[in-house]
Amino acid sequence: MTDAMTNPHRSPGTAGPSVSPPAGHPTHQHATALYGPRLQNNPAQLYRDMRGQHGSVAPVLLEGDVPAWAVLGYRELLEVTGNPKLYARDSRRWNYWDHIPPDWPLLPILIYQPSSLFAEGAEHQRRAGAVSDVLAAVDQFELRKHCEQIADHLIDTFAGRGEADLINQYARPIPLLAIGWMLGLTETEAEDLVRDMYTMLDGGDDTHEAYQRILDGLRRLLDHRHENPGPDMPSRLLAHTETLTDDEIVSDLITLLGAGQQPTADWIGNTLRLMLTDDRFAVTLSGGRGSIGQALNEVLWVDTPTQNYPARWAARDTQLGGQRIQTGDLLVLSYAAANADPLVQPDSTAGAGGNHAHMSFSHGEHGCPYPARELAEIIAKTAVEVLLDRLPDVRLAVAPDALVWRPSMLMRGLSALPVTFTSAYVHGDAG
Repeated sequence: MTDAMTNPHRSPGTAGPSVSPPAGHPTHQHATALYGPRLQNNPAQLYRDMRGQHGSVAPVLLEGDVPAWAVLGYRELLEVTGNPKLYARDSRRWNYWDHIPPDWPLLPILIYQPSSLFAEGAEHQRRAGAVSDVLAAVDQFELRKHCEQIADHLIDTFAGRGEADLINQYARPIPLLAIGWMLGLTETEAEDLVRDMYTMLDGGDDTHEAYQRILDGLRRLLDHRHENPGPDMPSRLLAHTETLTDDEIVSDLITLLGAGQQPTADWIGNTLRLMLTDDRFAVTLSGGRGSIGQALNEVLWVDTPTQNYPARWAARDTQLGGQRIQTGDLLVLSYAAANADPLVQPDSTAGAGGNHAHMSFSHGEHGCPYPARELAEIIAKTAVEVLLDRLPDVRLAVAPDALVWRPSMLMRGLSALPVTFTSAYVHGDAG
């Protein structure tokens, strides 16, 4: 849930043999294309090459050869995220808007929206503070219990077949169903939410209609909560002392949905992949539980779900990492590259251990609120634990190098995770 996004899954173009510098950006003559097969197949090497050529801040080209700066250094990322007056969040500051076509694939996550995501200063503190308070009020024990029920129900749908795709049949729906519970949705409403969010995330023909259905559903939910408040997030936002409007609440709930869904799903999927392909975690697949937390943490270091996020604009001319940044320039926060910075990861083979100083939840006032991090970890850890409890002999159905990563600059996650296991009774069938 870092620097939340509403549509993180976008297919990139194909990088050509060379790129031309955009007009007005002579420093991007040697820019790296931050899209295409190199980013999809071996992002770690791409970040190393960029750091070797440019240092801690590199000129990059986004899809359509749109210029930006990738913040690769750990210290530089701390500086950018910790200085919101200089590196601002309101996307209307961008100096390149006149060159952006209406069908640009990254437009949905960059175009300004009246949500806490793009708010600055006192307005951001007001909106984000209310959201953080509401997230902190979620009963974590109840959330864990509900996630166990969700996980059991999903496993029941494929346990008898001896095979499954743990991404699309398991990791993807769990976060949305958990968020649906926190929103106070009925089972049918939660299922509708899952369907429409999938449509949005997959970029289908019905994307706009799906988004509108989500908006309409949230507005109906708020109308109902005005008269019938309950122990859920919409009711608590309505009752918050900041006196948020319905439109403000809806926009921030949409942000929470986007931030909570795909990053958490990929955290689950990437952790399961690690545990199924790395001998260090084989004991866990035999019933041990001590390595699950370690695996979750290691994924945040080496395969963090949110890899790169275009999310800051220079409020004035400045210098960063030896590069001259112009007013209105776009900066991409490269969490994956910062986590691999040799200054904080001198030995890439040592493992993450108990080190939680990664940047995967971002940093500063626009970083993921601490209560949200706790809730995401409960959802992810419960999902992994229940799966290994129910299917202790689960194993990968293909060679590890046959697994395919989704083509996305923003997110790091598998398209599928096919597994096999001994067929098991579903709950309630044994008798």
